[in-house]
Amino acid sequence: MTTTTLKRKRAVTVSEIYTKKYNTLPFDGAWKAFVGEPELTGAWIVWGESGNGKTSFALQLTKYFATLGKKVAYDSLEEGASLSMKNAFMRTGMEEVKRRVILLDAEPIDQLIERLQKRKSPDVVIIDSLQYTGMKYQDTLDLRSMFPKKLFVYISHADGKKPASRVAVSVKFDAFVKIRVEGYKAFPISRYGGGEPYVIWEEGAADYHLQ
Repeated sequence: MTTTTLKRKRAVTVSEIYTKKYNTLPFDGAWKAFVGEPELTGAWIVWGESGNGKTSFALQLTKYFATLGKKVAYDSLEEGASLSMKNAFMRTGMEEVKRRVILLDAEPIDQLIERLQKRKSPDVVIIDSLQYTGMKYQDTLDLRSMFPKKLFVYISHADGKKPASRVAVSVKFDAFVKIRVEGYKAFPISRYGGGEPYVIWEEGAADYHLQ
């Protein structure tokens, strides 16, 4: 990837910022309570230890984006188009939104960029996981600069309660939505409001958090 920085735009007046229209996602119910009404732009990060529901959450989020009419690409760099990923898709009921979701079989970032440059390319890209991309922090900024009207959601391994690796920590620093997964619950910090935990699996969450 070529090294660029996010382009700076001209100053905006108070009147302009008040009247500006944003491409927001009409989240409702538990999802709105979770992160508010987010924009279709920028970067999110989701992190958690293995076995806590991180992939299940990512797929539930994928399906929700699709129910809102958005095209979603799930780049499964870690598992690929494996049997475990097929089973996870089936548990999530992804067939209900099959026209708007595609699974990328460990597609490298340079090929992903080529895909996103095409007409009618996905609106939302889930990258699972960040540690398998080989990306540096600057690369994530480049993606945002190249595709300002798309939303990138990075799934990350965890080091305790923090994202693992330097690049993941840097992405967390300026992500619009930060989500930590633990014990089948997702805990958000969002620039768009919300703040209520999201339960990924009721029974698993109850068992974990009552211990």
